[in-house]
Amino acid sequence: MSVLVVGLSHRSAPVSVLERVALSRDAQGKLLADALGAEPVTEAALLATCNRVELYAAVEKFHGGVAELSTLLARHTGLGLEELTPHLYVHYDDRAVHHMFSVGCGLDSMVVGEGQILGQIKDALGRAQELHSAGRLLNELFQQALRVGKRAHSETGIDRAGQSLVTFGLEQLAAGAPVADWAAGKRALVIGAGSMSSLAAATLVRAGVAELAVANRTPERAERLARGLGEGAPGQLVRAVAMAKVREELAAADIVVSCTGATGLVLTAEQVAEAVAARRPPAGPPLSVLDLAMPRDVDAAVHRLPGVRFTDIESLAEASADAPMAADVDLVRALVSAEVAAFGAAQRAATITPTVVALRTMAADVVEAELARLDGRLPELDGRARGEITQTVRRVVDKLLHAPTVRVKQLAGTPDGAGYADALRKLFDLDQEAVAAVSRADGSTAQDGPAPQGFSGPATGLGDLTGGPADNPMDNLTEKGGHG
Repeated sequence: MSVLVVGLSHRSAPVSVLERVALSRDAQGKLLADALGAEPVTEAALLATCNRVELYAAVEKFHGGVAELSTLLARHTGLGLEELTPHLYVHYDDRAVHHMFSVGCGLDSMVVGEGQILGQIKDALGRAQELHSAGRLLNELFQQALRVGKRAHSETGIDRAGQSLVTFGLEQLAAGAPVADWAAGKRALVIGAGSMSSLAAATLVRAGVAELAVANRTPERAERLARGLGEGAPGQLVRAVAMAKVREELAAADIVVSCTGATGLVLTAEQVAEAVAARRPPAGPPLSVLDLAMPRDVDAAVHRLPGVRFTDIESLAEASADAPMAADVDLVRALVSAEVAAFGAAQRAATITPTVVALRTMAADVVEAELARLDGRLPELDGRARGEITQTVRRVVDKLLHAPTVRVKQLAGTPDGAGYADALRKLFDLDQEAVAAVSRADGSTAQDGPAPQGFSGPATGLGDLTGGPADNPMDNLTEKGGHG
């Protein structure tokens, strides 16, 4: 069984496409259910953020897995397969693990080094566990990605290479001034009460805004967020407001951050223009608007309005392309490479376990059968003598099996280790069904058949996925050396 990821992100698709593939929570659950029902897929998990939609799966067949996952992404996002294909990328086996760990460390984020992705990976794993779509392989992959990400932040200076998307967005609005100096004393409005909006609200409070209003379609969530922030900032006014009051609050605000799960616009250009016209004094600083939602909350036409400084996901993508890279990024890349090698070795070693268990079970059965024969041939043996013989026979068998089983586990962890399980089965004439029964019991299986090990590439040519049986949907896939 191998890991396969098919997805798209800010690196492979423009914001206009990412907006259209955004999935609601219900849609994500349906996608996972359909993925789990696909013939080559045994496990599935979905990492869906503002900047990426990635479907992870444990698959038995590479080509069939790519075809199924790509088709499912197209069906559930509503984009045609031909339209979606040019923006998809495919990572397989070790390259899929490398991509996951790189994402967890923030190396693949729009703002390199940002730490919010760890919370999103944790949420994705929790969702897959809740829906029972993640098994042993994906559980271990996601949990290890979280550990690797935490190592990257604690053992290197990757945090110096970038910040959260919220901080980066506010820095763009501040136009070079320290965010704390720029935001101090201002009035802010945050629309939404999810993780990103909560982070934005907390960042603004820490930056010293004089007043913060939180609006959300679920009033209780806005009130809970405002209450929690207000308790930690006694000198600042933090309050919840109804969504119906957003227009009124907009006219009074200096800073607006919007990040909701709405499928349509939350703020139109007309509404923002009206708010600017109603501001007092009219010639004051521009209204600063940050849209962190995907799909967008704020009409892109706001870019053209006078008296407004507007930054959205697309603008941040362009700005982050020129952001300086810290030397610590190289350290994180080295850390990721080492962790990928260790993870691969552990997974390969795990494939030998069912065979070893089956071998020891067979040996135990042989011992018991021979002891039963001894009882029949020497019924006069007393209990003490029989016990000594039993212990001696078992010790001999254990010693004979110890070295080869330990060594085969070590060899199975090497890149060429996949064949050692087969060799062990043939040498000891093990029943294949006995090995398979152990695999089913512990949730592990042997590596699947021939496939492009470590494949990583763009899904160019996936438009043929609906072709007949003779068509190879991967004929035009070109392998790339890099990751993500």
